[in-house]
Amino acid sequence: MFEASSHTRTKTDLLETAYRSSSQPLLPQHISMDETGRGYQIYPYHSLEGGKIFSGYASLAVWMATHQQVVLDGYGGVLWKEVRHYLQEVFREKEIEANWINIDGYLKPAAEIQAMVAPFLGVPNSLWGTRCTRRLDDLFSLDAISELKPEAHHDLTIVYGTGAALVNWNAPLVYLDLPKNEIQYRMRAGSIQNLGCEEALDPAEAYKRFYFVDWVLLNAHKKKILDKISVVADAQWNKSINWMFGETLMSGLHAMSRSAFRVRPWFEPGAWGGQWMKEHLDGLGRKEVNYAWSFEMIVPENGLVFESNGCLLEVSFDFLMFAEGASVLGKHAALFGDEFPIRFDFLDTWDGGNLSIQCHPSLSYIQKEFGEHITQDETYYILDCKEGAQVYLGFQETVHPEEFRAVLEESRDKGSEVEIGRWVQAHPAHKHDLFLIPNGTVHSAGANNLVLEISATPYIFTFKMYDWLRLDLNGKPRAINIEHAFNNLRFERKGERVGQELISRPTIAEEGADWKLVYLPTHPEHFYDVHRLEFDGEVQVETNGSCHVLMLVEGSSIQVKTAKGPFVRYHYAETFSVPAAADRYTLINEGGSTAKVVKAFIKEQGLNPF
Repeated sequence: MFEASSHTRTKTDLLETAYRSSSQPLLPQHISMDETGRGYQIYPYHSLEGGKIFSGYASLAVWMATHQQVVLDGYGGVLWKEVRHYLQEVFREKEIEANWINIDGYLKPAAEIQAMVAPFLGVPNSLWGTRCTRRLDDLFSLDAISELKPEAHHDLTIVYGTGAALVNWNAPLVYLDLPKNEIQYRMRAGSIQNLGCEEALDPAEAYKRFYFVDWVLLNAHKKKILDKISVVADAQWNKSINWMFGETLMSGLHAMSRSAFRVRPWFEPGAWGGQWMKEHLDGLGRKEVNYAWSFEMIVPENGLVFESNGCLLEVSFDFLMFAEGASVLGKHAALFGDEFPIRFDFLDTWDGGNLSIQCHPSLSYIQKEFGEHITQDETYYILDCKEGAQVYLGFQETVHPEEFRAVLEESRDKGSEVEIGRWVQAHPAHKHDLFLIPNGTVHSAGANNLVLEISATPYIFTFKMYDWLRLDLNGKPRAINIEHAFNNLRFERKGERVGQELISRPTIAEEGADWKLVYLPTHPEHFYDVHRLEFDGEVQVETNGSCHVLMLVEGSSIQVKTAKGPFVRYHYAETFSVPAAADRYTLINEGGSTAKVVKAFIKEQGLNPF
């Protein structure tokens, strides 16, 4: 009836710009199995048995046609017009009479929805809102939906669109997922709308609404219908899809939750961005002016890619947490729920500029103002740097808050330069240094660093006080948030106290003949800790019921063998995770020099980040 693809890699059409705005290539729909490469992989995948992923609308349409009713739901940002068009082409060719019912027709009026979500969007033109407490079904006329019934004279009735599962029919549920980076590329191109909107919003407003409203509602909806999904499809390509059965997805997630895994990273340019990633990471597009960020493992943004017979299919990380959160987080699952607590990302200022002078909100502030659960406590691990590179951290002993604020406000209003060194300390940066940035700490990464940012998960709550008078890549001034910053700054973190409390001092915790475990203590306010494993041959690690997030920070490659999974190879600068349920794992050095692996994990003393 339908068969899995055995294609080798086909070229993705990179000229299709009408629906996405980015120079970054799409995930290839198919990949040759000999294309794994010998360095950093921008498309890491997790292999399934052969015949588990199917390719193209034709095969999905044939499967759908074996049923009388199908519910076709999916994440916000799916190009539903195109999905219907390509499926309908197959139905027409096969003389199948399909009755299409668009769930959008049962949304409440746009003005009513806007009034409903407005309290969660902050003031106009602000960067932040607060996490929405509504549900997806609040946006729909449920009484009208309850009256929807399939018409018997059609071969097939399809209810489709984001939220279609609200019909609650006893019918197969097909769910179309979409990566967060592609949602943002489509958003920037104006090809998609937010939930309940009649037209595309300005990209900044659209992102705010996605983050604080749409994604909150859609993630809760996805979790609710997870066990009802018959088919999951990857809808990031506009003319085709890859799909697999729901039971295959659940089996793949179960295996992943007991073995080492890596998410698909994605990359963004920025006003201060640098050239390190462009020069060192294979496969990155060279047309970008720079790369400022790599989203190495920022769970709300990243996806997981499965492979079978060369077909690739990406789903959001949320699927893993919804299905296997207890296995992933182990003894910390009850505390964090569906949220993965630790993130890794790169900040690239190599041949670039300084980050803004900034701070992050306190726990009470982020909970009250933005509805988040945990706050943005960070560390900067220096993966690489040039001679003379610096990290700005903590205040000078002589700082006076009122004077500092007056200088910042004058700079914001009149465009005057600020002599930052008069107020903020600059510390020399060296490879493998760890700088500690608990919330409220003034900080910035200086130029000519490649920073591995190890942090708690929240990632957009940066209060910029001074940004060196530069414009963003769109030619507009970058937002300055002095009021928010001064509501959170910890001015007692100054003088000698900064060096004593905010720069980690490594110690050797354990060692053997050809290995050692280096402890890089974090700040008491951090709920996670950092180790560095240094070894010539191999080293065994126990998870002790906790999830580990790791990166090879020195060396060429390592193999990872978990007690319940296969050998997996990871290269320099690749982030990976070992779930709590893996129990133990072995790191095997494949290079000729000592391998160094950074490991972040939840502290054992029961620190409650809430």
